[in-house]
Amino acid sequence: MWAEFKAFLLKTNAMALAIGVIIGAALGAVVNSLVNDIVMPPIGMLLGKVDFAAQKYVLQQGTPPGDPATEIAIRYGAFVNAVIAFVIIAFVVWRLSKMFIREEPAAAAPPSKTCPYCKEANAVDATKCRACASSI
Repeated sequence: MWAEFKAFLLKTNAMALAIGVIIGAALGAVVNSLVNDIVMPPIGMLLGKVDFAAQKYVLQQGTPPGDPATEIAIRYGAFVNAVIAFVIIAFVVWRLSKMFIREEPAAAAPPSKTCPYCKEANAVDATKCRACASSI
């Protein structure tokens, strides 16, 4: 049973997927720190020395007032931070994929000749059109 499981891990993409998930989680933590600790403080400073992550629209005060456990609020600052983190992560993943996943150029089409009647492409050495069966 162990040998079968080991073969599954090594022969399929399960190991690559697991490594990708682990690296993705680590990248997410780094980007969240980048957004929360480096990008947003200058933006908050430009907007009037505001802690942007703490920005919220309070729908109902907590009891006692200011208690975050019972407060109902729309935390738009945290949402904006998450959107910025997503954009940065998407950009980094896109750049990494451009670096490591090389697309093979499309193979050149074999030379062909066009049927004068139906305009279908045929092999250069063809004597009859493959579409309309006329002599070419």
